Amino acid sequence: MMNFRQRMGWIGVGLYLLASVAAVYYIFEISQTYNRLALAQVEKAAGAQTKWSGDASSSSPSSTSWMVTLKTRLLLLPFWVWATIFLIPYLQVFLFLYSCTRADPKTVGYCILPICLAVLCNRHQTFAKASNQISRLQLIDT
Repeated sequence: MMNFRQRMGWIGVGLYLLASVAAVYYIFEISQTYNRLALAQVEKAAGAQTKWSGDASSSSPSSTSWMVTLKTRLLLLPFWVWATIFLIPYLQVFLFLYSCTRADPKTVGYCILPICLAVLCNRHQTFAKASNQISRLQLIDT
């Protein structure tokens, strides 16, 4: 039998996945901004290949706004950087919602990276202390 927290956890997981699919669909299918940015990037790459010269660009740096410069520099980041930037927080939220579906309330949140690291470090320190105490007891007994 599931309790209220588990039911809300499963509802949260379902809604989170549904919102993720809707966001990805909107970004790649409906939004024209992504299409324009992708098309501009392809045209710029094709233009750079056809006209390779040592001349500076025709537009001066002061005429372009800082937003355009920022967008072009962010678009030049490799795919793995973008995947890391979006995938780590996405998975953290998903794993937290998934951990809410577990039967034991003490294990909720162990999937979150900082909490997981803290638990693992704490277990290692406790294990080291216990092994030191056991070795001391063995020395005293002999």
